[in-house]
Amino acid sequence: MTSQAQVIKTSLPTPPPSVDVLLSTVLEAVAEIKAVDVVDIDVRGKTSVCDFMVIASGTSTRHVKSIADEVVKFAKRLDCQPLGVEGEREAEWVLVDLGDVVVHVMLPRVREFYALERLWTVGDQPPDAGEASRSFGHGDDADEADATTRDAD
Repeated sequence: MTSQAQVIKTSLPTPPPSVDVLLSTVLEAVAEIKAVDVVDIDVRGKTSVCDFMVIASGTSTRHVKSIADEVVKFAKRLDCQPLGVEGEREAEWVLVDLGDVVVHVMLPRVREFYALERLWTVGDQPPDAGEASRSFGHGDDADEADATTRDAD
């Protein structure tokens, strides 16, 4: 009594899209549905969570949810399943985690309150030399104060 061996056909999973392709697809998706104030931030070297963050605003909770849905739809066209989508019920801030690219879609007031752009770009630009000297009391005002003190003596 011999039984036939079953052959299991497997296929290799398709490789994930490159970061550049994924980022351009996300930007295309948010543009398609007219997201407002779209910013992409390169966070490589600042976090190991992702390579890019895309931050966009919607004009209403319905618009925020629609933008996030469009991002998911465009990502699925690349065979890229989101690792998670959070905040869809309230739709004031929806996060779509695509692995290498994380997308934040927010209402403008929520975006202003949390200021993610400021958080992730702190230290990217050197401070203005004039501002640095004034903040440490070495600017023009300090020189004038020293001169006034000397005149009083």
